[in-house]
Amino acid sequence: MSDEITPADSVPCDPAPAGPPAPDAPAGRIPVGVSACLLGQRVRHDGGHRQDRFVIDVLGPHFRYMAVCPEVGVGMGVPRPALRLVQVDGQGAGRRLVESRSGRDWTEPMRAWAAARVEALAGAGLRGFVLKARSPSCGMARVKVYGPGGARPDGVGLFAEALSARLPLLPIEEDGRLNDARLRENFVLRVFVYDEWLRLRAAPRPRDLVAFHTRHKILLMSQDAARHRVLGRLVARAGGAPDLEALLDEYGAGLMAALARPTSPRRQVNAMQHLAGVVKHRLEPVEKRELGGLIDEYRDGRVPVEVPLTLLRHHLRRSGHAWALEQSYLDPYPRSLGLRSRV
Repeated sequence: MSDEITPADSVPCDPAPAGPPAPDAPAGRIPVGVSACLLGQRVRHDGGHRQDRFVIDVLGPHFRYMAVCPEVGVGMGVPRPALRLVQVDGQGAGRRLVESRSGRDWTEPMRAWAAARVEALAGAGLRGFVLKARSPSCGMARVKVYGPGGARPDGVGLFAEALSARLPLLPIEEDGRLNDARLRENFVLRVFVYDEWLRLRAAPRPRDLVAFHTRHKILLMSQDAARHRVLGRLVARAGGAPDLEALLDEYGAGLMAALARPTSPRRQVNAMQHLAGVVKHRLEPVEKRELGGLIDEYRDGRVPVEVPLTLLRHHLRRSGHAWALEQSYLDPYPRSLGLRSRV
């Protein structure tokens, strides 16, 4: 099965182009899955789409999208009857995917198609996935489940469920949640780190794991200091590990768990102060006060994190401190995305 959307699981449409690579984009765009309707493909039940300009215009220059429409993929046409999740027996186990008017049950065909499609996507090396919120196939949370007592927003779409079960480390987000600046920044961060991690896994060596962990030291501290320490202990064992693959599996799980939630201002301040300590002996008193003042302003919510970071980068470049300048925390993704100007 192709990793790109094909006529077999799409319909004729004019999908919006992703656009040319940005000047600071990687040479090859990162493979990321997406609900086809978010790219402007007219695959929704009413023949419409839910084109998302952030997905297309901002992320598109950096991501190579692999579009999926589960309803079309499973054999439903466009237009088609609307679907819903229905509770027909006990909590969870009895949830079925049915046509809202006729009651036709698509549960088993959808589960079979989703399993096959997710397996193909796993082989394509996805680094992330953007799903359509509240969809009975693609919603990752808060999907309405209809039952005798009315609708409860506690369901998960069948395709989204299969995707997260097969690829538990994969960064997954919904279009609606990407409107939140902190969730948006965290998702993009996870995609870029996961991409680097999977490239390391393609040909792993103990010294490469050490270099990876060293480069991401401050970033991990800024996200989850406790998990950072656990990961450090794993890296210390890498050279003599009897089963390097098992150790890498454990590291990868811990890495993505550490990045799973947006960081906090307190953790960001700690990370910046740690890096500032590298150059403080080279700063004039007025420069120290300026940098410390901007970090305090960020902590108090008066400026975004990019403001003190810009000055910190300047001082680090001037110092020429190699270890600090190599820290991914300074630029974990292309700065042109502008995500840290909003958090």
